[in-house]
Amino acid sequence: MGLYQRAAILFFVTGAGTGYLPWFPGTAGTLLALPLSLALNRLATASLPLSLLTLIAFILIATWFCERGEEIFHQKDCRKIVIDEVAGFLLANFLSPPEVKPFAAAFLLFRFFDIMKVFPASRAEQIQGGVGVILDDLVAGLYTFLILRLLYFWSFL
Repeated sequence: MGLYQRAAILFFVTGAGTGYLPWFPGTAGTLLALPLSLALNRLATASLPLSLLTLIAFILIATWFCERGEEIFHQKDCRKIVIDEVAGFLLANFLSPPEVKPFAAAFLLFRFFDIMKVFPASRAEQIQGGVGVILDDLVAGLYTFLILRLLYFWSFL
């Protein structure tokens, strides 16, 4: 792997360097996902199929980056890898309106589920490679997405 390729991988896998923060790198990575989530949701209002394709493509690319990040850091699910939090939050907040209350609810719920590793997330992170790195965050994102849908349905958001 060349120097420039390694630098590019580290830039993306660490969320433009937010993964290097000594405290709460996962939360910093999730904060980085906020404007990306707004953009994805705006795209969804114009074209739902295109936004779904974009989300799926981001998840697949992020999985590849997670795999490369583990190779570079020589550590399973290194704390510096935060692109998985970005992917998880994009799923968590998908199709939410651009308002403060739903955004805050998505952020708090996602961080809760990401930290607590509610089943099957605890099992998912044991899978080897990039899939194991990202899958627990996608589970947290899916839990958040489903709870948000219920909160919208019950008119709490």
